[in-house]
Amino acid sequence: MTKALMQGLPHRRAICFVPANLDRRGETLVFRQMRRAGQQLPGEETEVILARNTSGVLACAGDDGYPYAVPVSYVYANGTIYFHCAKAGHKLDALLAEPKCSFCVVDADVVLPERFTTDFRSAIAFGRARLLKDAEKLAALRLLAEKYSADYPEEIDKKIASSISRTEVIAIEVEHLTGKEGIESVRTRAKCGDLAETHDVS
Repeated sequence: MTKALMQGLPHRRAICFVPANLDRRGETLVFRQMRRAGQQLPGEETEVILARNTSGVLACAGDDGYPYAVPVSYVYANGTIYFHCAKAGHKLDALLAEPKCSFCVVDADVVLPERFTTDFRSAIAFGRARLLKDAEKLAALRLLAEKYSADYPEEIDKKIASSISRTEVIAIEVEHLTGKEGIESVRTRAKCGDLAETHDVS
């Protein structure tokens, strides 16, 4: 990611990978521990999942107490998830009414019928959404365009200029992030670790 693309965006935020953390508002954030802790991915690997994928499911508080979950295209940078939307709609109304939300990305999902299971890898982020304005909004749109239309750099500024007035850009500042993988992947890691130890000649 180039320095020019990052101009106008805040510096990287600290992300919590454990159940409790003190956020920048001075509030104590408490999140559940993963029940199957042995399947939890390291924080760095979880961030890689967010960075390399192109779609995730945003979950927020919808109308009349119903949860609202919707797939969106996004970009992840500096501990923040960015996506754009129209200036009116269910998604925007929900986040303006209640900024707390979660965001899920499925990185892998392989059905293993003979084992009656799946081999999966996913990430879930919790945070608070806010509307971006001015330089932050422009910088986030550039990040999105660079991710999805990198082969057309000469058209990016023109496209942004033609759409920015009818587009909202939302940032989810990640406060808690967890990643999980299927038990089959855990077993494969353990097996590879055993093989590495067996062939270690140091």
